[in-house]
Amino acid sequence: MDLGLAGRGYVVTGGSRGLGRATAECLVADGASVLIVGRDPDSAAATAAELTEQGEGTAYSLAVDLAHPTSAEQILHAAQAQLESVDGAVLSVGGPATGPIRDKTDEEWRAAFEQVHLGPLRVARALLEAATRPQAITFVLSTSVRTPLPPFALSNGLRPGLAMAAKMMADEYGELGHRVNGVLPGRIDTDRVRQADAASDDPELTRRQYAEQVPLRRYGQPEEFGAVAAFVTSPVASYVTGSMVTVDGGATRTI
Repeated sequence: MDLGLAGRGYVVTGGSRGLGRATAECLVADGASVLIVGRDPDSAAATAAELTEQGEGTAYSLAVDLAHPTSAEQILHAAQAQLESVDGAVLSVGGPATGPIRDKTDEEWRAAFEQVHLGPLRVARALLEAATRPQAITFVLSTSVRTPLPPFALSNGLRPGLAMAAKMMADEYGELGHRVNGVLPGRIDTDRVRQADAASDDPELTRRQYAEQVPLRRYGQPEEFGAVAAFVTSPVASYVTGSMVTVDGGATRTI
């Protein structure tokens, strides 16, 4: 299916690994120009080179930390300089540390808020305020928006608030033609999820138990998530905004 991405430009944060990379790969494969944003300059540059070689579009790289107050302006200026047009963004960040609420310090909450909540929000706001054409902003969140996940207290506390902020942005910017959505991954087989499984007493049992809770009886693959995120961000989804799209194999037990 042609998503109509050829000739368009997008920012993808967290784009050098995991769900961000999987989404960037889909965008570039369909002909989009993509600015890969990550904290590690070598990783971001290597990802951009690899995706450019494999896809129909072109990828560029930028190394910034989303938690830094100036990151949004840096990303905006780099996108304007390197992309022929800026048509939107997929905003993904690495998840915060796992563990229960009773073990989390105030410092951990503040650091997670800057990285997971305020960082992506700043980028979305900067792109929308500077826009000269309709934007499609997609936040990569988590199924913790709808139901708490036992090992992820920080995510459970922060993701739902960002989802509501995205919903408000869809309302506020909709009259200008901008779209704002969220995509909610479940148990996707990324490096971070494998690390979380490995930290348990019995990684194989943990993985099997999680898979048994999924109606499809398996973890999702990054490319399965990336295809959905790319679709939501593409012109084909032109009447989708203010939505939270779940990609979890049916595991979330809410509507």
